[in-house]
Amino acid sequence: MINHMIQYMKQLSGKLSPNVYTSVQQQSNAAQMAYMRQLQKEIKKESVLNKHFEELEVVVFDLETTGFYPDRGDKILSIGAVKVKGTSLVEEEGFYSLVRHEEPLPQPILEFTGIHQEDLLFAPVIEQVLEKFFQYVGGCPMVAHHSQHEKAFMQHVSWHILRTNFIHRVIDTSFLIKIASPQKSLTTLDECCHFFDIPILTRHHALEDAKMTAQLWIKNIQKVKELGFHTLQDVYTELAK
Repeated sequence: MINHMIQYMKQLSGKLSPNVYTSVQQQSNAAQMAYMRQLQKEIKKESVLNKHFEELEVVVFDLETTGFYPDRGDKILSIGAVKVKGTSLVEEEGFYSLVRHEEPLPQPILEFTGIHQEDLLFAPVIEQVLEKFFQYVGGCPMVAHHSQHEKAFMQHVSWHILRTNFIHRVIDTSFLIKIASPQKSLTTLDECCHFFDIPILTRHHALEDAKMTAQLWIKNIQKVKELGFHTLQDVYTELAK
């Protein structure tokens, strides 16, 4: 609601003073920070390590970015995510949003991601996308393939945009793969999808990559359960040996 108010006020730019925008934007930022603090309290209360895989709900997500280094100015271009409970997708649609980016992107990035420059010009700003994304995630742990990339960007934007620490647990699919298929050297998402017979439909699209990563997560949850592992704590204990 607050974000809709901001957009409406911007349309009336000739009739309202800058102080009005500042006031509403401050209210929006305060509401976001209050929500994130409450969410962090809920996350700290619940430990997912000993929750049985059948009951474990996670948000599998993927980011498309302008590069690999948020501290050097690289930005998020899109976020895609789906929810998985146990070994089932909670819903097919998931979450997807482009992020406004007004600077021209190099042609290789446009071709790599399939994103159109004009679509980024009319996309919501990062503050709005993060607000909706964290509402979608709630207190669920998050899953990504080679998660350091996603985790670095989420830590960066959480602090620099929302002024709060990013404390969601991020689980890397490689942890399960090391247990499920210890003899295999699988690195890229393409390699993993080929090995586990997961159809590759569209690559480097945040939502489609999230869906493939979700299938990878599901298949490896099934495998580790067959091997006698029932919780994340079981997996971490085995990896620590």
